[in-house]
Amino acid sequence: MSTEVAGAYPAESAGSEPVGTLTIRTLAMPADTNPAGDIFGGWVMSQMDIAGAIAAVEVARGRVVTVAVEAMTFIAPVKVGDILCVYTTVERVGNTSITIEVEAWARRNRIADRVKVTDGRFVYVALDEQGQKRAIPR
Repeated sequence: MSTEVAGAYPAESAGSEPVGTLTIRTLAMPADTNPAGDIFGGWVMSQMDIAGAIAAVEVARGRVVTVAVEAMTFIAPVKVGDILCVYTTVERVGNTSITIEVEAWARRNRIADRVKVTDGRFVYVALDEQGQKRAIPR
């Protein structure tokens, strides 16, 4: 989908800043494009999942798996050459699960200008060495 399509993406408010800890920063490459030439949404989602898992592992102090993506909103496309910056915030820690808020921002043309491209809420469960749920240490 092209950004020229009126109403295709909600406008970001001027001056908005990322929330959370910068967890991943990666360059969007041509191999990651969809037929329209934008970066494939599944690639963006996978980067967000990796970042969320990094944050969850730190809290769980061990292995975690993704069990749910409770919410995810695509706001703007990512283009080839953008630097995708993924920020994470621990929202909730339960007995065995961790909910992580994830925001992805694109730095356009590898400069300081950035735009929020998507956000979501990812849920991870802590696992033991046998792959069974385990309690998260407090």
